[in-house]
Amino acid sequence: MTPFDPAAEFDRQVRTLTERGYPKLSGFEPESFAALLAPLRPVAVAAANAADQEYDESGPEAGRESGRVPFLLVVTRELAPIEETMPRTTLHGGKLPGFVDRSFEPGALERFVATPEAELPGRRAYLLLDVERGEEFCGAVPRDAMATIAERGRTLLTIEEGIALITHFPQVLVKNQCFSLGGSRSGDRRVPAIWISQKAPKLGWCWEGNPHTWLGMASAGGRRTDDTPA
Repeated sequence: MTPFDPAAEFDRQVRTLTERGYPKLSGFEPESFAALLAPLRPVAVAAANAADQEYDESGPEAGRESGRVPFLLVVTRELAPIEETMPRTTLHGGKLPGFVDRSFEPGALERFVATPEAELPGRRAYLLLDVERGEEFCGAVPRDAMATIAERGRTLLTIEEGIALITHFPQVLVKNQCFSLGGSRSGDRRVPAIWISQKAPKLGWCWEGNPHTWLGMASAGGRRTDDTPA
């Protein structure tokens, strides 16, 4: 097995965003977009090298079996609106674009914001570390899963972070192992989630008290920017 190279993986994620049109979407030329993200590169390398976890895959195939990845490069809705980034996702080996379910009424996505517990470290871009798809929570009541994750000292993924996960690692989104995104809430009982529908990724929501056998709860170890304390 080739050793995991965090610097190469960071560069791959920048290329992925560039190839999917994020620079233009964010109002940058590709070079300026890469420069915006560049300060996060040494942070990703240091965090990955310091992590205790061992990942069963490396590079673009990381997390294919376990649903775990060492870090994600996340671009927030301030640069790239959710309505524009979700259609830039696909299933692994698929061609159909992801979509936002129409169960989100007009204006709803703007109200699904990061919870205070999520504590986003950057307004435009940052790193999400030690990410788990959370299939152990398939069949669990979402509010119970969220409480368990909090007890473990982990953080719930936001909508943007869920989109980042399937953008960089589309192989993580598989049948019967999809995931909720409890880090974004709108003040009601709805919990956003990403699953597979019509052979494409779909961003929808489920009630916090309703379990689904095919829907877990994604989480991460933390978030970092270039100036966030370790």
